[in-house]
Formats: sequence, structure tokens, C-alpha cells
Amino acid sequence: MSERKVLNKYYPPDFDPSKLTKIKRQKDKQDNVRMMLPMSVCCTSCGNFLYIGTKFNMRKETCNDEEYLGIKVYRFYFKCSRCYSEISMKTDPKNHDYVCEMGASRNYEPWRDIQHAENVLRTKRKLEDTDTMKHLENKTYDSKREMEIMDALDEMKQLNKRKAKVNHEELLVKTLSKFMPDTELDASEEEDLARKLD
Repeated sequence: MSERKVLNKYYPPDFDPSKLTKIKRQKDKQDNVRMMLPMSVCCTSCGNFLYIGTKFNMRKETCNDEEYLGIKVYRFYFKCSRCYSEISMKTDPKNHDYVCEMGASRNYEPWRDIQHAENVLRTKRKLEDTDTMKHLENKTYDSKREMEIMDALDEMKQLNKRKAKVNHEELLVKTLSKFMPDTELDASEEEDLARKLD
């Protein structure tokens, strides 16, 4: 029976690869790809929600005029599953994300709010650093917080050291008494067993 999936092909001895014609592709050619939605979106024309992970046949094109640090930006076109209006999105390599361009709006994502709040606090802190008194207050607050963290860490280390003290001889006697509960061992026999096991 012949092989169904052929992994290597026969090349005759007179084969010359330089005579093969190379296929020239257009730079703005669109490819058809099957892709999952990377985010939940809402169609602007009919209000249909398209959820993350939904598979679509999309057209992919390379944005020739855009790139970020040498990384190409791709644009995807697909149709809404209810009204068939076209939706486009593109990659955003700067933020490791995707951006909806037209036909849909992105749904609410709580992690974006958290990042935004952190950025606001950071910029507020930078503005406060220009005021010397506020800068001093922030510095003392930071040092106090750091001292509390270090104290808590030392306390945890001390607690772990107290729990980590193990008497090996007592441990051996306890394990031996579990396996031989009927026989009572003398102190000299226990020491001999402990030496043998060490």
C-alpha cells in the first residue's frame, strides 16, 4: 500500500532549480486566514456582540505605511455574523494588543481600567515630586512602608526557623515505634539504631 502523505518528492538527476519561475506577489495582496477574535467587540451597525475566541474567515493585509520597531502591522477584515457589515481591526505591537478601526467597538475590560489608574497615580506622584514638602512626605511614607515589610519578613523568617528545628533522634524513635509498637527499645538500642541509620 502506498504512502498517503508523501514527505519527500523525487527529483530527477537533470533537475535544475534555477529554471523555475518565481511567483511575484503584490505587496498589498490580501490573504484569507481563519482566525479567532482576540477580544470581545460589539457591532456598531446592529449591536450584535461578537465574543472572544469566535472563529471567523478573515482577510489579512500588511499595512505598508505602518510599523513599530521593525514589526509589521497587519489589518484584518471580517463580517458581522448577524448583519454582515464589514469590521476591520489591526494589530498594535506597541501595546501587545489589537485596535478596532471601523464597524465595531471594543467591550469593557477591567484590566484596562486598572492599568489606567496605575498610570494616573504614577503621573500624580511625578507631579508631587516637584513640591519639596510633598516629596519629603512621600519619601517618609515609602521608607515607613519598606520598614514594615522588612519587619514582617523577619518575623516570618524567625517563625520558620522555630518550626524548622527537628531533633533527628526523636524523629527516628517515633518512626521506629510506629513500625514496632509491641517491642520496647532501650536507650542503648535506640542509639545503636540511630548510628546505623546515619
